[in-house]
Amino acid sequence: MTRPNLPPVNGPLVGGAATGEQTHFGYQTVAASEKAGKVAEVFHSVAAKYDIMNDLMSLGIHRLWKRFAIELSGVRPGQRVLDIAGGTGDLAKAFSREVGPSGHVILADINSSMLQVGRDRLLDQGVHGNMGFVQANAECLPFEPGSFDLITIAFGLRNVTDKNAALRSMYQSLKPGGRLLILEFSKPIFEPLAKIYDAYSFSLLPAMGKLVANDADSYRYLAESIRMHPDQDTLKDMMTDAGFERCDYHNLTGGIVALHRGFRF
Repeated sequence: MTRPNLPPVNGPLVGGAATGEQTHFGYQTVAASEKAGKVAEVFHSVAAKYDIMNDLMSLGIHRLWKRFAIELSGVRPGQRVLDIAGGTGDLAKAFSREVGPSGHVILADINSSMLQVGRDRLLDQGVHGNMGFVQANAECLPFEPGSFDLITIAFGLRNVTDKNAALRSMYQSLKPGGRLLILEFSKPIFEPLAKIYDAYSFSLLPAMGKLVANDADSYRYLAESIRMHPDQDTLKDMMTDAGFERCDYHNLTGGIVALHRGFRF
């Protein structure tokens, strides 16, 4: 199959932080204007091995987490869905089936390598009739207000420089009555589990990244980025501040992952 070129960038890919501001890149403190580029380097590096590493890192449990997200999505035939930081397309493929030929799904990612891998994978699997692909920044989504019935972002929000700006942009892009789902690594709610998880994240995960993807540093960053991400209640409050209503969350695997949900009315 001949591959079409990636679509042109829709809107600025770096934004949401004033000049001189600082933010976290894992445990490092960097200029906010530099974070997007540093995150891009990580995902350019890991894109080719992303699916294999997801299965190894989570022992395949990430598929169950995503299935739960689909169950809570409430998606119906004919609806429009935006999957932000859609990566290799697991959720987008499932939503394509759910919305059917009268609906539409857009897989969006800020990283061109991840977007290319996701698009190639879905095209190879015959998923294209109701699917679109857009390179876009979550902080400034290039869509008309009220464009989508459902927006999802799975394991991507922690890499966004200005999370509040991203949440506001997602809110504006939803139709009244639409919902946002955020699936993200979070804070374990049991202390013994947290200690085991720390040992795994900072010892086994970088070693696994080195062995499989020849890149220990990127997976060390990913572990650090999880620790710097807001906890469950803080993220829920951020969603409320962005305008979302009826916000709640579900802890999965003891809080290692949380699924947050909010509505625009």
